[in-house]
Amino acid sequence: MGAVKVLGWLALSALAPGAAHLRAGWRRTGLVLLSCYAALLLGLLWTVLTSGSLASLAGTLVDDASLTTAAVGSAVLGVAWFAMMVHSFVVLRPGSLRQAEQIVTGTVAGLLTVAVLVPFGATAQYAWTSRDLINSIFKNPTTDPQARQGEPAPRPEDPWAGRERVNILLLGGDADDHRPGVRTDSMNLASVDVATGSTVLISLPRNLEEVRFKPGTPMAERFPGGFRLPPDPGGGRSDLLNSVWEYSDAHPEIFGGRRHQGARVLMETIGYTLGLDVDWYALVNMWGFARLIDAIGGVTLTVERDVVFGRYNEGLVKAGARKLKGADAMWYARSRTNSDDYTRMRRQRCVLGALLDQADPATVLTRFNQVAAATKELIQTDIPRDMLTHLVPLAMKVQQAEVTSIQFVPPLINTGSPDWDKIRTLTRKEIRQSTGAAPVVASAGPTATSTATSTATPTPTPTKSRKKAAQPQEDDPARALTDGCGQL
Repeated sequence: MGAVKVLGWLALSALAPGAAHLRAGWRRTGLVLLSCYAALLLGLLWTVLTSGSLASLAGTLVDDASLTTAAVGSAVLGVAWFAMMVHSFVVLRPGSLRQAEQIVTGTVAGLLTVAVLVPFGATAQYAWTSRDLINSIFKNPTTDPQARQGEPAPRPEDPWAGRERVNILLLGGDADDHRPGVRTDSMNLASVDVATGSTVLISLPRNLEEVRFKPGTPMAERFPGGFRLPPDPGGGRSDLLNSVWEYSDAHPEIFGGRRHQGARVLMETIGYTLGLDVDWYALVNMWGFARLIDAIGGVTLTVERDVVFGRYNEGLVKAGARKLKGADAMWYARSRTNSDDYTRMRRQRCVLGALLDQADPATVLTRFNQVAAATKELIQTDIPRDMLTHLVPLAMKVQQAEVTSIQFVPPLINTGSPDWDKIRTLTRKEIRQSTGAAPVVASAGPTATSTATSTATPTPTPTKSRKKAAQPQEDDPARALTDGCGQL
């Protein structure tokens, strides 16, 4: 057998284990290898077919047991494949070739054998890194004493425990080694229809005053007329909505000595303000977010006008369509120089929309280690680990569904003296338009006493992004997520 044939049969064995053994006369070994290979392929096919859909399969793959199996299984298969390739080369008797052919054949065979290991090693590394990342961010109430207790256990027949919508509070915090506490300068509630993925993103401004707390809670007893504190020595205020988390954490005596109550209090407060139950929260460290943007190679967006930043206005993000690194993207989103909180909220929404559009699977995979390392420092959440199996398919629905947003900012809402009834009414309206049915509103708003409930179950139907015509915000304040981005 010539050198070309030896290498040809060896290459075929990389794709169909046992082929070289059959060619060399090792029939029993060849048939066993081919049978094992066929069983492996059939097992993978059965897994895909029984998963029901790509979204369900993706949900299954983030399960802890699945990731562990994938990591260990890939490592074992890689070693087995390597050994099979070495033995395949041996049984093809390369020693019968001329010396020059042996050198060339041995070199090429060695490279081919090592190359076979690469996909197995990459799969094992991705799976193990993913497992470590997910387990470091998401905890289960039974294993994590700080996770929320009393969560309804997900059931296979109804993982949402009767919910028609899932409400997740998305927070951007400014925690820093040089600043105590957490100020939530970005507060958005994503209300997602579990049947269709249609989502309403509800934005609340950081400077909302006289915040009302849920009746019967310790904060409501401390501030029965709304969140109000004496002005700071410098004339600023520490009783705005973005200070609720920090204040709650700083005053454990209000909660009978219990510490770390900020997240729970803010969830209750925003849920009460909007007339919704908040299921979970996810807090993103804004500067960790910059590292995530760097990890995917930056985001491309249109900067409407020059954005100045820095203590001495020494920084500048120049106007124009450009690819921004993480730090510039964050300054574009966060700078208040020559602008106001509401303009900043819109810029934050634009950065979020650009990231959602541009963080495609191919980009994430090619930069997986960087993304994983940045994400570890990025997110704090009380979403239970076991719910990821169901949230991943839902997230894939959201990518294909309608996402609209509403911002409770002037002139729609006076942040100094908010109309709580109006906030609650507009929230109900936008959720109703998103689902085509009355929304699940599980708690009364700040001035209401009754609980609204759903009157119909939405039917899953294909949805498209809703494009809003220019009209007064009073008539229809909802917007597509990236409406207004890149415009003066």
